[in-house]
Amino acid sequence: QLQASGGGLVQAGGSLTLSCAASGGAFSYGTMGWFRQASGKEREFVAAIVGGRGNTYYLDSVKGRFTISRDNAKNTVYLQMNSLKPEDTAVYYCASRGSSAYYADQRSYDYWGQGTQVTVSS
Repeated sequence: QLQASGGGLVQAGGSLTLSCAASGGAFSYGTMGWFRQASGKEREFVAAIVGGRGNTYYLDSVKGRFTISRDNAKNTVYLQMNSLKPEDTAVYYCASRGSSAYYADQRSYDYWGQGTQVTVSS
């Protein structure tokens, strides 16, 4: 299973770091990702880390502000979020065992965390 944490309330321009701890075989040395769902909107891809080389991919609107990383020894993936904007407000979900080719497609992931709320005030 996946356990996401680190969400909270932050002012615009602030930072948060989300963590996703995996257990029970949910950790993947392949593709792990973060998605988010704002109120009234569909869940969207945010970031993914793929393969042994750890290639990273991002939603255009978060490039340069968010960083995804993985600690294999701790079976944990992180999402460092800087320069947060009110439009980043959403429930953030981590996911594991995704497709290396379809890392942005939520249907390719086998495991999902419970979500953690991020609220950015203006």
